[in-house]
Amino acid sequence: MKLIKNIQSIAKEVIRQEAEALHKIIELIDDEFENCVYAILNSGGRVVISGVGKSAIVGQKIVATLNSTGTPALFMHAADAIHGDLGMIQDNDIVLVISKSGDTAEIKMLVPLLKRINVTMIAMVSNRDSYLARNSQFVLHAQVSKEADPLNLAPTTSTSVTMALGDALAICLLEARGFTHDDFAKFHPGGSLGKRLYLKVCDIYPHNELPMVPASATLQEVILEMTSKRLGATAVKMADDQMIGIITDGDLRRMLKEHQGTRILTLTAADIMTKSPISVSPDEYAVKALEIMQAKSITQLVVVEEGKVLGFVHLHDLLREGLV
Repeated sequence: MKLIKNIQSIAKEVIRQEAEALHKIIELIDDEFENCVYAILNSGGRVVISGVGKSAIVGQKIVATLNSTGTPALFMHAADAIHGDLGMIQDNDIVLVISKSGDTAEIKMLVPLLKRINVTMIAMVSNRDSYLARNSQFVLHAQVSKEADPLNLAPTTSTSVTMALGDALAICLLEARGFTHDDFAKFHPGGSLGKRLYLKVCDIYPHNELPMVPASATLQEVILEMTSKRLGATAVKMADDQMIGIITDGDLRRMLKEHQGTRILTLTAADIMTKSPISVSPDEYAVKALEIMQAKSITQLVVVEEGKVLGFVHLHDLLREGLV
């Protein structure tokens, strides 16, 4: 096996070239790009993306991004289109064809078929003078002067640029549609990402016991409540169940350090508690509760609604749900 001494410099050069190409296409975002966005929004149909080779693979990724951000899309391989897949195109659809050169045999066969069914075409192409660009109503200019490989053959820089342009298109459409956090959650219900988007505190705290003592509770009663409910904390309430504080393991340690001898035996929950503790609403997203815990370096939050304690959410709950 040949020993390559400059692996790191080669890797850095590839990334540098791709980064420069991405920077250059920023200047190519113009009125025509904006017109493409409006054409898709006003079509009332889907975006059908087509291509061959690496362009086909990138096209499938763009389809997935569009679908997950509120723009219905599907993929049609250019080679399969002539064998029946053209039938998937509906009247209001827009076809986006991806090709670096815009002059391959497959593209030259596909374009006349698309024109025959009178469908609006968008070309995502590096060469604006290509057959594909000349025969499309809109052009997304994915200009690339050179691939990152020394032979200038392997699709590298061109696929990065195409991917970025597809992302830009998807996010512009997302913004234009007013796509919200809740919309995103509907399309991503699975896995840890889905839980981050829809799981709320009210989905978690009812599974935990509710440790709670009156303000007059003795130290022994406080410790028994905390240990029996296994959450490392207990809420402190008034007679009307309004929360006035919380006692954690940390509060107990501070109390033992500050007080000595028999004085400890006379302390009540009101003497030990932390007043106005950090709390969370039952309707808050669980990931927000996690952010609060991380920011405050705490392991549990008391769940409060209109001043009344409903329960606790613990860091272990969020770990179990895969949010950490």
